[in-house]
Order: sequence, then C-alpha cells, then structure tokens
Amino acid sequence: MSAYCELSQLGKTYPSPKGPAVIVKDFNLKIEKGEFVCLIGHSGCGKSTVLSMVAGLSSVTDGGIILAGKELTGPGPDRGMVFQSPSLLPWLTAFENVMLGINQVFYTASKHERCQIAEYYLTVVGLGDAMNKRPAELSQGMRQRVGIARAFALKPRMLLLDEPFGMLDALTRYELQRVLLDLWRKERITALMVTHDVDESLFLSDRVVCMTDGPSATIGDIVPVNFPRPRNRKAIMEHPDYAPLRSRLIQFLEVGAHERVPYVEPASVQMSPSVA
Repeated sequence: MSAYCELSQLGKTYPSPKGPAVIVKDFNLKIEKGEFVCLIGHSGCGKSTVLSMVAGLSSVTDGGIILAGKELTGPGPDRGMVFQSPSLLPWLTAFENVMLGINQVFYTASKHERCQIAEYYLTVVGLGDAMNKRPAELSQGMRQRVGIARAFALKPRMLLLDEPFGMLDALTRYELQRVLLDLWRKERITALMVTHDVDESLFLSDRVVCMTDGPSATIGDIVPVNFPRPRNRKAIMEHPDYAPLRSRLIQFLEVGAHERVPYVEPASVQMSPSVA
C-alpha cells in the first residue's frame, strides 16, 4: 500500500556561474494520511526548498511528488500553506483575507455558507472578536492566527508550514502551537512542517525528519515520536523518552548533519500509536 504523500528521489538544482548548484538530492520520504511530520536541519540546508517543491511554488528538478495518488505539477488548493509571515492584504480585514481563498475554492457554495466557513475557523483560532480588524490592528501572533485559519479553511489534503512560529515570542509561540495542534486533531489533515526548534518538533510531530547540510542535502535520520495525543507540554517534557529523543536530535544537528549519509526508509511506514 502506497503512502498518502510520497517524495521520491526528489532533487533541486539551480544554475550558477560555477556550474549546477545541487541544493537537495535523493530526498525520499513517505507520509501517511493524517500524520504530522516535522522537518529540521541547519539554516540553508534545503528544508524550505523541499517544502516549496511540495507546495508547487518551486519546480522539481529530479524525482517527483505524489499526493493522494496524483502527481503534483504545480500549486493547488489541495495544499494549504502557512508561512513564517502570513502576508495578509493590509486593506482587507481578517475575515476578508480568509474569504479570498474560500471564494475561489468553494465558489459553488452560497455566500452564507462561505461566510460561515470563514467565521468558524477564525473563531476556532481565537479571533472571534477580531475578525473585522485589519492586519495593522492585529499583533504578529494574531496575524499568524489568521494565516492558520486561512490554510485550514480551504480544507486541503495537506497542510504545509514553513517555520510559522519563528518570529514570535516564546509565550505566543507556545499558545499558537496549542492552537495548531487542537485544530489539526479536529481536522486530521496530513501535515509537513519546517522548524529549527527541536522542542517544537517533539511537541508537535509523529516523526521528525532530519536533513543533512548542503550542498546535496538529503535525509540523514528519521526519529519516531510516540508521545500519546492529545499532548500536554509539561507531561511530555517529564516523559522518560523526552530527554533521549531530544539528545538524539541535538546530536544529529551537531555531528550527523555534516555527514551526507542518506537515510534508507523502510519499505512501509510504521505509524506511531499516537496517530493510529
């Protein structure tokens, strides 16, 4: 049985004055439906490049990507994207920014039904009283809530997140991680998230995929994260497996990331108990 999303021999090369610059090479990953996977690695290793190829925002040089049995050839509403900065249109309210995508994807639905979708997701992320405010009236954390609501409102097959909490202070980041997990548990959308934060990856994901340094970056290790869901931050940090997992990830970033030894994934992905 094939995976819900499969990245096969994925590669990205850019031309340069010194010849082809190979950013990502031989990247192979299978993601099961409903799984939450975090991608970590050093800055510039190619994490966001991989995510951009899955999103269809960057062309694939080598290999291919299959999602729900269909090869991806460009961007589409079947993938919801949450960026580090939500890039909201400043002249529109939070509600109107979310409605932009909804109107394009659910154009056959009535206006009332489309408005209900936007109102629901904005309320779920905690913006029920602020949906008619423009971005300039919202904090950075509130703007990111709009970005999360916008992505989920399109009901995509896959959620892609590019360091969505990287620009936030610690307290806001922890709160939005909880908001994201709560909404993800309700929707059970397959998710791939880029992060540089080891603790964040352990709190959110079912597996952590570790990338080697570039050039020719690839997968160096895949770490299963079997903490039960729903998750409590304090309980996870006190779990006997937390420290060993954290040490394994840090050890990889300190040593293993510098060695290009491609990780060979098993023929079938073993789902962790938390997502089974």
